[in-house]
Amino acid sequence: MVNSNAQRNARLLRLASTASVVTAIVLIVAKLFAWWVSGSVSMMATVIDSMLDAFASLINMVAVYIALKPADEDHHFGHGKAEQLAALAQSAFIAGSAIFLILHAINDLTNDVEIGNEQVAMMVMAFSIVCTLILLVIQNYVIRETGSIAIKADEMHYRMDLITNLSVILALALAAAGYREADAIFGILIALYMLNSVRKVGWESIQMLMDRALPEEELERIEKTILSVEGVQGVHNLRTRISGALPIIQFHLDVQGDLSVRQAHDIGGQVKQAILAWMPEADVTFHLDPN
Repeated sequence: MVNSNAQRNARLLRLASTASVVTAIVLIVAKLFAWWVSGSVSMMATVIDSMLDAFASLINMVAVYIALKPADEDHHFGHGKAEQLAALAQSAFIAGSAIFLILHAINDLTNDVEIGNEQVAMMVMAFSIVCTLILLVIQNYVIRETGSIAIKADEMHYRMDLITNLSVILALALAAAGYREADAIFGILIALYMLNSVRKVGWESIQMLMDRALPEEELERIEKTILSVEGVQGVHNLRTRISGALPIIQFHLDVQGDLSVRQAHDIGGQVKQAILAWMPEADVTFHLDPN
C-alpha cells in the first residue's frame, strides 16, 4: 500500500513538473510576440516572469527527479531536500526579476514610451490566462496529494502569472484609453506583488533545510497515536523533520521491562503501523526503552 502510494505520488510530481515546463515555453513564445507588437512595459514584465518561470520550472523538474531517487550509501535519508533547494532557487529568481521590473518601470515613467497594438496583446494575454488556469488545476491537485514544496513554489509562480496577466490586460486597456503611465505603474505593482509572494515560500524552504519539526498539531497527533497502542507506557525524545515530501519521525518508546525482545518489538511494530496508517509516506524509526 505504501509503495503504491509512493509510486502514485512520483507519477503526479513528474506530471506537474513536466506540465509546468511545457506551459512556460508556450507562454514565452506567445508573450514575446505580444511584447514585440506592443512595446508595453507591463507586457515585458510578464515575458521576463515567464522566462524565469521556465528556467525555474526546469530546475524544479530536475529537482523533483532527484528528490524521487531512493536512498543510497551516500544519502541515507534519500534526496528529498533537492525540492527545498529548488524552491529556494526559484524564490531568488523571482525576487531578482521583481527588482529589475521596478527599475525598468521607473525608467518608463520618466520617458515617453508609446504602446501599440493593444488589442493583439490583450488577445495573447487571454490565451495565457487559459493556459495558466489549466496548469494551476493540475498543480493544486498534485500539491493536495503530495504536499510537495517544490510544486508549491512553482504553483506560486503561475498564480502570480494569472494575476499578472489580468493586470496587464487592464494596463493595456487603460493605455489604449490614453492613460499611458498606467502601464508602468501596473508593472511596479506586479513586481511588488512578486516580492511579497516569494517571501513565504523562501522562508519555508529555509526552515525545511534547517530541519524544522513538523507542525505542532501533527506532533500532538503522532504522540496520541503512539500512546493509543496497547503495551505502550510512554514516549519521549520525539523528533521530526521533513526531507522533500518525506516526513521523518524518530522517538523512544517506553515498554514494560519484563517483556521479551520479540514482544517489545511487536509493540513497536504496531506503533509504526498506526502512524503509517494516516501518514503513509513517513520514515518511522523508534528505540525501545524498558521501564
